[in-house]
Amino acid sequence: MNLLVSMRYLVALDEHKHFARAAQSCFVTQPALSNAIRALEEEFGGPIVKRGRTFVGFTPEGDRLLDSARRMLREELLLRQDLSSVSGQPQGRLAIGVVPSAEPVAARFAAMLQTRHPGITPVVRSMSSPEIEAGLEQLTLDLGLGFIERVRPVAGALQTHLQYTEHYFLVRRAAQAPEQEGQGMRFGAPMSWQEAATLPLCLQTPEMHNRSIVDGAFAQAGVKVTPMLETNSLLTLALSALGGVVCCVMPGALVGAVRAYRELEAHPLTGPEVKTPIGFMVQTAERHSRPLEAALTLAKDAAWLRHAAAHTGLLHA
Repeated sequence: MNLLVSMRYLVALDEHKHFARAAQSCFVTQPALSNAIRALEEEFGGPIVKRGRTFVGFTPEGDRLLDSARRMLREELLLRQDLSSVSGQPQGRLAIGVVPSAEPVAARFAAMLQTRHPGITPVVRSMSSPEIEAGLEQLTLDLGLGFIERVRPVAGALQTHLQYTEHYFLVRRAAQAPEQEGQGMRFGAPMSWQEAATLPLCLQTPEMHNRSIVDGAFAQAGVKVTPMLETNSLLTLALSALGGVVCCVMPGALVGAVRAYRELEAHPLTGPEVKTPIGFMVQTAERHSRPLEAALTLAKDAAWLRHAAAHTGLLHA
């Protein structure tokens, strides 16, 4: 029995919750995967998988073994990356989970990282905050970008690195587009959350953390809103104001991504002024992979932080 291969099958089974799909992801037959799992059970002297007509879950012993499997595979990955990297030239994949509202920043970061280190392959996935936190804990993610205010210190499990402070805008179709081509979005006078509540709104869906921040701001302003349109798609949120009468409440990072649209105008929202810290999250560890070390170095780089601030936060025309 190849222990590392069997451990890889175990992690795949946890990811897919289905024997056939797990086998397919590992490019083996289902009997081969099932036999490897049974061999693990024989090796460790007890059942590790709860079996029914379909996959049910893991036994307590299976959960312990799964945790060890993730760490063994992580160490194998670190070793492979160390051996394949030469001094100053890290090699390997870097898994980054990002909350939807920070996707434009993650895209810029990943592109800049890959330009500096061509041997790194960033893999950027749009995920919810709980999914990012679980991915970091389970070692399926190297780095997370999201709401660092959610992170609670649990025995130093996660480190955070502030990247920018987010502000919020009311974005709507401009009454009159700029006369000059190439001028882009107009930034208007500040608007209160109370005034924004009187407009037909498109907001993110309730399960998204960004929506809870927006709802909290409206509550502080003493108003409650019923949006005309809800979406979990950033593209829909960003473009809905172009196609109709709805207005959108958007974070600066997303406003920065659509500021080339001359048909739109953005108003900073005040009363209250909401400021949300956005940053990278990473598992506390004795050592990181070389791609992750390179990413953390860039995350602290003054030039990168200026670049991130210029495309987020309290934007100006």
